[in-house]
Parts: sequence; structure tokens; C-alpha cells
Amino acid sequence: MLTQVQLEEIKVLQEICEKDGGFQLKLNFDMLKNRAGKSKEDFFHYEDGKLVGFLGSYGFGSKAELCGMVHPEYRRRGIFSQLFEMGLEEAKKQGFEIILLNAPTDSQSAKELLKNVPCAFEVAEYQMKWQKTNLTEDPAITVRPSSSKEDWEAEIQLEVLCFGFSEKDARDYNQRIRETGGDQNLIIEVEGRIAGKMRVAEENGEAWIYGFAVSPELQGKGIGRKALSSVVKMEDAKGFSIFLEVEAKNSHALGLYESCGFRSYHSQDYYKYN
Repeated sequence: MLTQVQLEEIKVLQEICEKDGGFQLKLNFDMLKNRAGKSKEDFFHYEDGKLVGFLGSYGFGSKAELCGMVHPEYRRRGIFSQLFEMGLEEAKKQGFEIILLNAPTDSQSAKELLKNVPCAFEVAEYQMKWQKTNLTEDPAITVRPSSSKEDWEAEIQLEVLCFGFSEKDARDYNQRIRETGGDQNLIIEVEGRIAGKMRVAEENGEAWIYGFAVSPELQGKGIGRKALSSVVKMEDAKGFSIFLEVEAKNSHALGLYESCGFRSYHSQDYYKYN
């Protein structure tokens, strides 16, 4: 597990890199803070006792995402290449089938570096923030905490049906989330029937919505929009700013989020390592 000192060092370096480049890095601090310690996922480079390079590996089922950074004053010294090779070797050793390289869309230094890496653009992902707007709820649609074995099994099947996970990967990923995180796992019900799920992480005045899914046979009926509206109103009442992420190719989800008041403010590009 990462120490508090290491987490603070990563945050300081992130702020320096973002200020210099005018972009935002996706370092998944909710995962960094809850590392299980079972495998090597984080790679550091220090010079004179100062952290100047970092790369994190984030596993999602059979897929690993790599994202890193190097202090502006220490670039072009091969630091990132060393970190990348270590992260890549470890991801291969752990048996990940797909390795994605994450770079902010606006990072020119990342684009230059990726020219020398055997990879191809895969997808763009938007970060969205909720802008206050009137939302309507439906008393027939309930959002409640996941609490039973039946809820757990429903969540697994939704991961498989909506996100393309294998059942084993879905179980492994969700078990890890429960073991290491303090997130709220929520179930969406319609007239007593499980219709979907989502997860909410609250920290530092922000609420992030993840893993939002509605069963395919129930999509297109307004269930997702009304369930999301219910959760957004709940988090807004607590005083949180509310965020989520969506892949650009998922036009249906993008439209749903925009209809609830979410607006895109930043994007990340993902490249598939060949």
C-alpha cells in the first residue's frame, strides 16, 4: 500500500505537471489510496530525494491502464521511458490481455512520446461536471445501497452485459473495489425488480459516479435518467460537486448525462499498446 507521504508526493508532482502543461492527469487517486499491495502497480523515480517521475498501473478486469508523469525540469532524460518499461513489463507479467496508455488530450509532450511507442488510438473519454439544473424523479424508481448476495450477483451480470467484462473479471474487479474502497455501491430498482447499478465515491468535496449501468432490456425507458437524477440530487444536497466520465463513442450515455445537466470540461485519450 502507498504511504501518506508517497500520496502527497504524487499530488505535488501532479500539480506541477498540470500547471506547466495546462491539462489534467487522470491518476485515479481513489485507487491509489486503496492499493491492495498484492502486486506492483506504482513506479517511482527520485532525484536528490525528490519525486520527479511517477507511473501508475490500474487494472480493470483483463485490461490495464497506464498513466504517468515527469517533472518538466527532468524531461528528455529517459525517466519516463524507464518507468513505462517497468510498468509494461509488470502488466504483461500479471497477464493483462489489453494494455491502454492514458494521455490527456491537450498534452503535446505525451503525443510526442507516443509517436515512439507501438500503439494506436483507441478511444477518447470525457470528464463531465454537473451544472445545477432542475431534475425530475420517479417514485417508481428506487436507488438503494447494495446489501445482499442477490444484489452482488446482479451487479456482476450488469458488468458482463453492459461493459463487456468476462464473469471472472467482473467478480475479481468488484471484489477488489469492495475490499479496498469506501465507495457506495447502489442498486437501481423498478417496481421491486433490479434494473441497474452505479457506484459513488465521495472525497474532498467531490462525488464521482462510476460503473453506471442499466440492464439492456430496460434501456430507453427513462430509467437511467431518473435514477441518475435521484443520485445527483442526493449528492448535491450533501454539498458535493458531482462528476462522472463517459467514452466519446458512447453517444447514448453522453446524451443521457447532458440531459441531466452534465457538461464536458476535459478529455483523456487512450491508446492501445500493440
